[in-house]
Amino acid sequence: MRFQGKTALVTGAASGIGRAASLQFAREGASVVAVDWADTVQTTAAEILSAGGKAIWLQGDCGDEAFVAQMVDRAVSDYGQLDVLFANAGISGGMARLADVQVDEWDKLLRVNLIGVFLAIREAARVMVPRGTGAIVTTASVAGIRSGAGGIPYSASKAGVISLTATCANQLAGTGIRINSICPGLTETGMTAPMFDGARARGTEAKLGQLNPLRRAASADEAAAVAVFLASDEASYVNGQHLAVDGGLSSSHPTVPGKFV
Repeated sequence: MRFQGKTALVTGAASGIGRAASLQFAREGASVVAVDWADTVQTTAAEILSAGGKAIWLQGDCGDEAFVAQMVDRAVSDYGQLDVLFANAGISGGMARLADVQVDEWDKLLRVNLIGVFLAIREAARVMVPRGTGAIVTTASVAGIRSGAGGIPYSASKAGVISLTATCANQLAGTGIRINSICPGLTETGMTAPMFDGARARGTEAKLGQLNPLRRAASADEAAAVAVFLASDEASYVNGQHLAVDGGLSSSHPTVPGKFV
């Protein structure tokens, strides 16, 4: 019960890593504020409540400044405090080539994936700093570490999250607040469902994740568990870091799997 008596706010909580993290926080005693633009966020909160946990849900745009302030205020008004923020909400965009990428794609991706994360950090810090304690986790991506894991705007937005996380860790020096990011690799979520469904339909599911040393994709629970760890007191001396949760994909330069020459 690492989060007994604590409040955890999770964005992107309707599905995937955010939903898995919400359930894990609740199982470990946290009162959960589940946030998403999709109305299925209600299902996440309902599952927590049916298991005897505490949860409320909010539906809105995590790239909207007023809504982000509102969700933080709601956490404080309903539960008295905010101890953990998991700024996880994000969208994937497409895989358009350089010449075909449009400015409106950049606007949409950056608004949610980067500006939205910034807003969540800023608003959470607003209520955490006076208390002198708090843990913030952001969701970046291996696509933000190096090329080959996402489209151009998506990858740039996630690189921005990594930089934002490190910069904010230093901006918050001496406040008692820690902030770290997870960088998931190929993970089965609602965002990646078309890829997984297509592979299963073709009979090529075994190839998913074949380039990493574990030779498989991750489950949402596996990625969420790392976020939950970083938010816990067990990670009390981890700050300003980005942690790849990718089966070892980012540990190597491109090679033919199993061959070293």
